[in-house]
Amino acid sequence: MDSEALVKLALSHLQCSQKELATRLNVSPTQITKWKKGEHMSIAMQDRLKELADIGDLDPTFVLWSGSKENSLKWKKLIDYLAELAHEGSETGYCTRPLEDEMGMLCWDTFLALKEMGVSIPKTFPEELDIDYESLDDESHETFFGNDYTSLIYDIYSSLNSVYGFYAAYIYDLVYDDDLDAFDTPGSDIEACLLSLAACKIEVDESIAPNFRKFQHQTLSDYEKWIAIIKEKAFRAGVPLRAELLKIVYSSAEELDNEAEIESFGANTSRLHPDIYMNELLVGMRAIHQALPAIMKKLEIYDEFQIDESEFHID
Repeated sequence: MDSEALVKLALSHLQCSQKELATRLNVSPTQITKWKKGEHMSIAMQDRLKELADIGDLDPTFVLWSGSKENSLKWKKLIDYLAELAHEGSETGYCTRPLEDEMGMLCWDTFLALKEMGVSIPKTFPEELDIDYESLDDESHETFFGNDYTSLIYDIYSSLNSVYGFYAAYIYDLVYDDDLDAFDTPGSDIEACLLSLAACKIEVDESIAPNFRKFQHQTLSDYEKWIAIIKEKAFRAGVPLRAELLKIVYSSAEELDNEAEIESFGANTSRLHPDIYMNELLVGMRAIHQALPAIMKKLEIYDEFQIDESEFHID
């Protein structure tokens, strides 16, 4: 929970000074300053400030990004509707858990991705989207999905179906495998950032999201590192993989969708993909190729060394 956001919302809602807020909370004004700088806040104090700020169970940072509690409720209504719509259209064979939003993080995750892409969140909720979504007719449906925010969020959620399906099919068990001991590594960030990865796989109007390329590059770079950690852990633990995990980084949403669907139907009969550890083998061979000449020169046997081809057997 963002302590800085909670303090700002409480001060704004109560229209009071930091000193007055400190008195209400029975803490020192210095403590309020520390919270504004991001210092950890107890759950009990978080609940107290959420009560004072009158935001209910809404994420405080999401409320700040929305501009007001009223705006955040409207955005949440839109996000919940689009998530349900996208989830119903999933064909991977796996339940896209982030879209079910059991942890209440979908609104925050969505706005974080939009902001990192450079999307400008309006100070007030778009009037044309403040409608009854269940009563959309053909004409209003076209207008609704013609909106930049609606179409962008829906495309991200549709992509998330595919990305999460591949993750659930091939990666989830590895992240939480006790033998791999990967959960306490950066590899554990794989699940938390899947929505951002999904956003990297859609077509985006960069006039709306001017930072998209930078966002995409950083997200894909992070995933390359995280997946490499999981693959190394699996390699060292002797745990076989059923697919090339880096596909989640490089493959399109449609390709990931097909991979997940095949696995969910049990059509993937191979236990170990033949190319899974090829990269690790090639890296090791390159390292030997670079180091061996230096070692031989150090031992002063470089010029004398001859390969005995008779040891090579070709069947």
